[in-house]
Amino acid sequence: MDKTYQPDQIEARWYERWESDNRFAPSGEGEPFAIMIPPPNVTGSLHMGHAFQDTIMDTLTRWQRMQGRNTLWQVGTDHAGIATQMLVERKVAAEEGKSRYDLGRDAFIDKVWEWKHESGGHITRQLRRMGASVDWSRERFTMDDGFYKAVQEVFVRLHEEKLIYRGKRLVNWDPTLNTAISDLEVENRDQQGQFWHFRYPLADGVTTAAGLDHLVVATTRPETLLGDSAVAVNPNDERYASLVGKFVELPLVGRRIPIVADEHADMEKGSGCVKITPAHDFNDYEVGKRASLPLINVFTKTAHILDAAEAFDLQGRPLPEVDTALPAAYAGMDRFTARKAIVADMEQRGLLEKTEAVNNTLPYGDRSGDVIEPLLTDQWFVAVESLAKPAIEAVENGDIEFVPKNYENMYFSWMRDLQDWCISRQLWWGHRIPAWYDEQGNVYVARSEDEARHKHGLGADVVLTQDEDVLDTWFSSGLWTFGTLGWPEQTDALKTFHPTSVLVTGFDIIFFWVARMIMLTLKFTGEVPFKQVYVHGLVRDGQGQKMSKSKGNVLDPIDLIDGIELDTLLDKRTGNMMQPQKAKAIAKATKAEFPEGIEAHGTDALRYTFLSQATTGRDIKFDMGRLDGYRNFCNKLWNASRYVLMNAEGEDCGLEASQPVELSLADRWIASRLSQTCAQVTKAMQEYRFDHASQALYDFVWNEYCDWYLELSKPVLWDDNASDGAKRGTRRTLVQVLETILRLAHPMMPYISEEIWQRVAPLAGTFHGDADSIMAQAWPCADAASIDETAIRDIEWLKGVIVAVRNIRAEMNIAPGKPLETFLTKGNDADRERLEANRLFLSKLAKLESITWLDDPSAAPLSATQLVGDMEVLVPMAGLIDKDAELARLTKEIDKHDKLVMGVEKKLGNEGFVAKAPAAVIDKERGKLAEYQATRKVLLEQREKIEAL
Repeated sequence: MDKTYQPDQIEARWYERWESDNRFAPSGEGEPFAIMIPPPNVTGSLHMGHAFQDTIMDTLTRWQRMQGRNTLWQVGTDHAGIATQMLVERKVAAEEGKSRYDLGRDAFIDKVWEWKHESGGHITRQLRRMGASVDWSRERFTMDDGFYKAVQEVFVRLHEEKLIYRGKRLVNWDPTLNTAISDLEVENRDQQGQFWHFRYPLADGVTTAAGLDHLVVATTRPETLLGDSAVAVNPNDERYASLVGKFVELPLVGRRIPIVADEHADMEKGSGCVKITPAHDFNDYEVGKRASLPLINVFTKTAHILDAAEAFDLQGRPLPEVDTALPAAYAGMDRFTARKAIVADMEQRGLLEKTEAVNNTLPYGDRSGDVIEPLLTDQWFVAVESLAKPAIEAVENGDIEFVPKNYENMYFSWMRDLQDWCISRQLWWGHRIPAWYDEQGNVYVARSEDEARHKHGLGADVVLTQDEDVLDTWFSSGLWTFGTLGWPEQTDALKTFHPTSVLVTGFDIIFFWVARMIMLTLKFTGEVPFKQVYVHGLVRDGQGQKMSKSKGNVLDPIDLIDGIELDTLLDKRTGNMMQPQKAKAIAKATKAEFPEGIEAHGTDALRYTFLSQATTGRDIKFDMGRLDGYRNFCNKLWNASRYVLMNAEGEDCGLEASQPVELSLADRWIASRLSQTCAQVTKAMQEYRFDHASQALYDFVWNEYCDWYLELSKPVLWDDNASDGAKRGTRRTLVQVLETILRLAHPMMPYISEEIWQRVAPLAGTFHGDADSIMAQAWPCADAASIDETAIRDIEWLKGVIVAVRNIRAEMNIAPGKPLETFLTKGNDADRERLEANRLFLSKLAKLESITWLDDPSAAPLSATQLVGDMEVLVPMAGLIDKDAELARLTKEIDKHDKLVMGVEKKLGNEGFVAKAPAAVIDKERGKLAEYQATRKVLLEQREKIEAL
C-alpha cells in the first residue's frame, strides 16, 4: 500500500471497475430490496442536500446488497419544466438572439432535447463521484417515451372517472414566466411593507353605529381594490351588525358592493372591516365561496391592469350582469405603478385615512424572482378527496411507516385538509396535456388525437387542436415508483420490486411528492409505493442558516471532495474573484477571514460526515470540523492497515488448520468487542440511526482496534520469546478483525474499504479473485456466543492501569519514554492475578521499569497516585522530578491563569459590555472563563501533590 492515503487515486478507478463489472444491477437472488432515487432536476448540479440524501440511500443499498438481498436502486432525472425551459430560453437568446416564440414550439422543444443530450448528464456524473451504486442500465428520464405513456394513461383514466377536470380557479401565478406554479416553487420572504387604510363610503345614506358615513379597510395591495366584491365584518361585531346586507360604494370604480358577515374579519385587527377580492387573494376566495360573491379579475397574465374587468361565478362562468368597468387611467399599468397611482388618487379624494409601516411576507417565484399573484385562470385539476382517503388509511393501518414516526402527524394534518391539485402549467417543455379541442371549444381527452376522434365519433372534417399546456412535474413524479418499473405493462421488474422498500426524503416535500405518490400509486396499482418513509433533516450551514446563493453560504460537495484553492477562482488578468459567492462560502465554512481554500477530503470522508450528522432532527448544521476529523479517520484506518500488512504479508496468519494457534487475552478481547460492535452497527442501521452506526464503528476502529489492540499486538509480534502459535494467533486476529471492519465500513465508506480489502482479504482467508469485490461479501453478523466477557473485563483493567500511569506522567511532567518503578496496592485477588498475567503488556505499553504488588499500603514510598476501581496505582516520585523547578513552573502557570480569569471576569462585570455585546460574544467569553478556571484548578491540584513530596 502507498505510504499515504490518496483518495483521488483510488475513487475513479474503483467506480469504473464496479460499473464495468455490473456490480450495481440486481443479482436476481434473495428477497427484493428496492429504493427509488428522488429524481433530481436534469438541469441541476449536486448540492449538499443531494449529496447527503444520496449517501444515505447508497449506504442502505450497499448494506442490503451485502445481506444477500436482490437490490435495485432505481436512478433517474426529472425534466424540470420551468428550470429547463428557462435555461434553454436564455441559451437561445444568448446564442441566436431569439425567443422561443421566434422559434415556434416544435423547434424550441428540439433545442431542449439537444441541450439535454449534450449537457443534461452533469448531475448523474456527480452522483458517480459520490459512489452511488445505482443501476445505470435502468436510468430513466421523466420525458422518456415509456414514462410519458404512463403519464398519459393516468391522466386519461382519472379524467374518465371525473377525478381530473378543467376549471377556472385561483392559482399561484408567475407574471414573468406566465404560468401557474406550485406552492413548493413559491419562496416567502419577510419584508417591511406598508398598510394603507382607506375609507369606503357607505351607500344609500346609511351610517355606522358611531355615526360615520364610511367604513375603513386596510390593505397592503391597493391595486386589488379595483376587483373588490365585498367588505366583510365579523358576525359577532356589534359595531357593524346593522350594516350586514347593506352596501358600500367602491372608491375610484363606483361599483356597489355588499357588506357581508364572515369569521375571516378579525374584530381586534384594525377597524374590523376587511376588503374582499376573491379573484386576487386565497383567503378572500374562501370568503367569496361562503358568501357566493362574484370573482372579479382586474389583471392580465403579466400583472397589468385590464381595460375592463372580467367577472365570473364560482364555477368559472361569465357574469354579464356584473359591472366590469374600470377607470381608464389605470388601463395597461403595471400592478406596482397602478398601486402608486391608486394611493395618490385615494389621498387626493380624501379617502386615505392613514399609512403605517408593517412587517409582512411576500411570495416570490423561486425561478423568476418576481412577486407571485393569486390569479383566476383556466387550469386542469385533480379532485383529491377520494384519492386521499385510502392514502390516509395506508399510514393509519401501518402499511406505510414514517421514520421518525412523528412525521406521520405532518402528513395527516395536510392530507385531511387537501385542496384540489392544479396540475397544468403554461409551458412548452413537459408532458403535454392529452386533451384536444374542436372549434367550438369542446374538449376531448384521449391518449392520442386518433383515439379522440375514434372515441367520440369525430370525422376528419372536425379540426382538433391539442391543449397548449403541460403537466406539473410533480404529477409525473407522483408515478415514479411504478412508472419507472414499466407500468402500465405488468413487467417482471414491477412484479419483483414493487412495492419498493423505503423512500428516503426530506420533510419539506412530504406534501408535494410523498403524499401524491401514495395517492396515485394506490389508485393505479392497488399497492403502496413504499413500505417505509425515512425522513431526514435539511442540510444547513454551520450556523444553522439555510444554504442559499443570496446568503453566500452554498458549499459544493465536489469541492469538499477534491479540494479547491481560492487561486483557482481568480481572474489572472484582473485579480478579481470570478466566483465571489463560492469564495464567500468557503470563508464562512472554514471560519477563516482569508482562507486559502478547502483541502481535499475524498468522498469517503464526506459521506462519513453526512452519516454522522444524520440524526432525527429537522436541521443538520454541516460541520467542517467533522469533515476534517473523518478525513483523519480515513488516514488512521489506512495507516493501521499498513501496519497489519507489514506484519502479516508473507507470514503465517494461521489459516492452516494443522498449525496450532494461541489466542492472547488481547486477541480474545478485540474479537469480543468486534462482535459487540457488529451488533451495535447492525441495530443502528435497522433503525435508520446512521449517526449511531457511524459513531459505533468510529469508536471501535479508532479507540479500540488502532489505539489499543495494535499496541497490544506489538509485545507478541516483536517478542523473540513468544511462541509461533501466539504470533500466528495475533496475526490471524489482526487480519480477520481488519477484514470485518472493512465489511462493516463498506456501505458508509465504499472506496477505502474496497481498496484495503483487496489486500487484506487473501490474508484473512476470504475468497479472492480478479473479479471479486467487497461489495459481494456478506455483512458481518454478531456472534453473541463468542463474546468473552472475562477477556473484556481483564483488558479494561489493563487499560485502566496503563492510563493511570500515563496520567501520572502528564500531571507530573515526566518524559513519556522514561522507565518508571510502579506499585499496585489495595486491590483484590483478581487484581493480583491480572497483574501476573499481564506483566509483559504493562511493562511494554506503560514503559515500566518494574511493577510490584504491595501488600502493605503503609509501606509505600511518597508517590503520585491514581485509582483503578478500588486499586491504587503508585509511582514513587523520588528522583523523577526537580521538585523546586516543577513548583516554580506550576506557580508561573497559575499566576498566568489568575490574570486570564481576572481579565474575563472584569469584562463580564462591565455592564456596558454585557448590554451591547451580541449574545454569541458573551457566551464565548463565559466559555473562556470556564476553561481558564478549570485549568487553574488542575494546576493547583498538581502543585499540592508536588508540595507533598
